[in-house]
Formats: sequence, structure tokens, C-alpha cells
Amino acid sequence: MSMRRLPHPDPGVPDLRSALAYLLWTARGQWRTLALGVLFAVTWFAAQAVMPAALGAGVQAASEGRQQDVLRAAGVLAVLGAVQAAAGILRHRMAVTNWIAAASRVQQLAVRHSARLGSRITRDVATGEVVAVTSSDVEKVGSGFDVFARFVGAVVAFVGVAIVLFASSPALGIVVVVGVPVLGLSVAPLLKPLERRESDRRTKFGRATELASDTVAGLRVLRGIGGEDLFVRRFHDASQEVRASAVQVARLRSTMDALQVALPGFFVVAVTWLSARLVVSGSLDIGELVAFYGWSAFLLIPLRTFVEAAHRWTAAYVAAGRVVALLSLPVPDEGGLPLSAERAGRGVLHDPSSGLTVQPQQLTAVVCAQQAVADSIALRLAGLGDGADAVTLDGIPLGELARSDLRAAVVAQDKDPVLLSGTLAQLLDVPRSGRVRIQDAVEAASAYDVLDALIDSSPDVSDPLHARITERGRSLSGGQRQRLALVRSFVADPPVLVLDEPTSAVDSHTEARIASSLREMRAGRTTVVLTSSPLLLDVADRVVLVVDGRAAAEGRHRALMLEEPRYRAIVTREEVNAP
Repeated sequence: MSMRRLPHPDPGVPDLRSALAYLLWTARGQWRTLALGVLFAVTWFAAQAVMPAALGAGVQAASEGRQQDVLRAAGVLAVLGAVQAAAGILRHRMAVTNWIAAASRVQQLAVRHSARLGSRITRDVATGEVVAVTSSDVEKVGSGFDVFARFVGAVVAFVGVAIVLFASSPALGIVVVVGVPVLGLSVAPLLKPLERRESDRRTKFGRATELASDTVAGLRVLRGIGGEDLFVRRFHDASQEVRASAVQVARLRSTMDALQVALPGFFVVAVTWLSARLVVSGSLDIGELVAFYGWSAFLLIPLRTFVEAAHRWTAAYVAAGRVVALLSLPVPDEGGLPLSAERAGRGVLHDPSSGLTVQPQQLTAVVCAQQAVADSIALRLAGLGDGADAVTLDGIPLGELARSDLRAAVVAQDKDPVLLSGTLAQLLDVPRSGRVRIQDAVEAASAYDVLDALIDSSPDVSDPLHARITERGRSLSGGQRQRLALVRSFVADPPVLVLDEPTSAVDSHTEARIASSLREMRAGRTTVVLTSSPLLLDVADRVVLVVDGRAAAEGRHRALMLEEPRYRAIVTREEVNAP
């Protein structure tokens, strides 16, 4: 698999029976690059393993005055060096490819599953956990596949060198065959504690990330109630727990690293000492001594690879368990009754919780005494939140409709819309009817100045569609974000559009221009606007007043202003309690 083909066209259906089952499933999905990586790793190790033999032969030839054999040994070493260099480059390339392919698969699966879960995801799992899976755990899983090829190559090299040593000197062969596995297994007792500490660190990291996400999201509210110091202390305590847990992991890893250096060093000393004694006794010649020393030093590389693989696979196993936990969250049934766009556009939308009825192909405004009530109504009409399944469209409960058809038929825009990072063209790359041009949507949303602002922030582009939007649109004001979201909603042109306070952050002149364009832009479509803005209310075909969560009155805006004191008090912000 070439990295140019990433992300995967289809990440597939993962095996979620266990963390190990998921890792094996991922390996099957990229077996070709894993196999190539193993091939290059074996070649890389083999070239290094043969070098001591060539070097020993050259030294022996030099000690005996055989000039031609010395030159031949030098040529072999040059060829082996070239092969090692080429194989090392290709091995590293495959290692990076395997790392990115496995990590990309995790990210795609997590994003796809999160999209299917929709608003349910925050009920079942903390936001920080999702962030940790798509950042920290992605790296750990990918790192496990990075080391796989080198591990296989190290095993092959170890077996090959052990056979040569045993054939040359049974005594040395036994020392190597027994000693290297013993050294490799010496870290085994530390792996289980490392796994536990890694899992504990990962859990605390997820909690700290969740707390940070909640704090950032609610920073404005925290400032309003003077709660910043409290949350700073809470995050400080959570981060200190992560630090302490990470220190515990680091201590155990440092012990393993020390063993990785010290034990092989003693092993090389022992093999060299034994080889020297065999030379003195006449069992080995000087060239064989050089070769045996070279092989002893070379065996440090496979041994360190074994320990490194143990490190990485432990972390990958823990991370895979977190990935499996996220991907195992149940997804709402995607099946249901089909709903065509034409039927959705002609159907009556009714919310039994509030008694609100929205007539098709009309602009209906809803005025609520409490903003929380307006927010909950907007969610229910869009098929989200508590009580949404009981809302009906053309007589069919939303809970019985196919989720994909419902999402295509009813689109909701929040008062604080989320703008994902990317270009404006990517922001507007949504399913659309084709009836509304981008230019018309920009004009209707009075957003030309927003495009100018995007161009100013991206001086290297001239087309506003190529201008970049920062994460969550943080470089834009609240009103600018609302208008870009309106452009997106107008371009989508759904049969039913629910707008929750779409102009709450714009000035009155801009709001007036949007209000004058709204009816024309949504002609022949069903539109619900939850607002208390007189400018928007005045252009509505019908206005519904909701008090204490229930529809209390309806009519045209100007008539309600004259006849309904409760309505007038809300719209004019009167500080009175109307009867």
C-alpha cells in the first residue's frame, strides 16, 4: 500500500472481540506492506550478520599474507554495506507506511463511528476519551506496527547467527542459543506491570483531556460566575495525576532500558572471553575470533529490538483496548421507513411535547419565554434529544424513519454553529439540492464581508472558496460564524430547515438584510425559526408563542403584538410579567 492511497477508501469492518483480535484484523488489512517490510528487514539484518564473517576472513587473510583474499573480503564488505544501506532505506519506508496505515485506519474508524453515534456519543463516552483515542492511541497502535518488521528480521538474524556459531563452535553456539533468549526473557516479568501502569496513565490522561475540553468549552460561563480558579485547580490536580502516573511508567521503562544495555554488554564480554580462550587453546584462529566478536556485538541489535517490540506492543495492546471500547458503542438503528425529499417538503411537522405544529412550505417562527425551551424544541424537530422520536413528519414518527433519510430531510442550525477547520469550499461541501447557488446563498446571508475577512487572513489566495477557516472558526466573530453557517444551510437547501436564533450575534442592519432575503431563499420549503427578533418575526407566515414549554398562541407578528401581552413582553424585552 502506498501512502498516496491513504486515507483508506474504506477502513472496513473491524474485529472488536478483543484488543488482540483488532490488532490482528488490522494486520490482515495491510499484509502486503507488512510482508515487504519483513523482506527488507530480513535483508537489512542479513547484510549486517554476514559482515563479521567477511571481516574475519579478511583479517585471517591479512595475518597470512594473502593479499588477493584481503581485497576480495574488502569487496564483499563494500557490497554488503551497499545492500544494507538500500535495504535499510526501504525497510524504514515500509515501517513508516505501516505506522501511518494502521494509525489512519484507527482515525477513520473512530471518526466514522462517532458520526454514526451522533449526539449519543457524549452520553456514552467522555469527549476527552474520544480525543485521546484519535490522538494518543492512534500513535501507540501505529507504533506497534512500525516495529513488527524489525522484530521478524531480528528473529531470523538471531536464528541464522546462532546456527553459524553452533556449527563453528558448539560451546559458543550453546552460549548464544541459551543466553540470548534468557536475556530477552529477563524483561518479561516487567511487561505486565508496564501494561497496568500504561493503562492507568492512559485513563488519567483521558480524564484530564475531558476536563480541559469542558473548561475550554465553558470558559465564557466560568468567567461569568468567577469559577476560573476552581477549574484551574481541578485541572492542575488532574494533570498532576497524569504526571505521577507517567513517572511510574517512565521508571519501569528506564529499568527495562537499563537492562537492555547492561545485560547484552555482559553477554558480549562473556562471549568474547570464551572466544579468546578458544583461540588460546587452538580451537579457533584469529579470523574466527574477530568474526565471533562481531557476531556477539551484532546480536545486541536483535536483542534491543526484542525489548523495544515488547515496549511498543504493550502500549499498542492497551491503546487497541481503548479503540475497541469506543468502536463497540452501539449505534442507533440505521434502518427505518424511507422518506423522500418531496414527501418531507409536503409533510406537516408536529411536536407533541410542545404542541407545536409546523405547516409545510411555510416560514414559521417560534417565540419561547425561555431559551432552553427553544433549544430543546430545535433539537426535537431535527430528530435529536429527548422526545425527538415522538415528533412526526407527515404523520410518521421521526424515530421510525431511516436515519439517513431524516438527516437529508431535516437540517438544524444551532445559534452557536460549529465550523470545522478547512477551506470555505470544504465547509460548503454538503449534500445539496442544486437549486441554490453559493453566490445567492452568500448574498442572502449578507456574508460578503465575511469572505473579505477570510481573504485578508489568507493573503496567498485570491478565491474566497480556497481561504482557510481556523478550528471552530475561532478567528471569526460570532456573527460571522452564524452567517457562514447560514450560507451552508441555504446551499444545502433541505426540505425542512430549523434555525435556532440564527441572527442573535449580528447587528440590526445585517439582520434586516437577512430577514428580507429569508422568505425568497426558502420559498417552497418548510422553515422553522426559533427567535425573538422582530425583524425575523415580521417576515414569518405564522408565529407561535410557547410559554412554559407549550404552544400558547399563534398568528402573525403584528397581530400578536397587539393582542398578546405575553408575546409583546418577550419580543420587546419588557421587564414585566404579563398575565
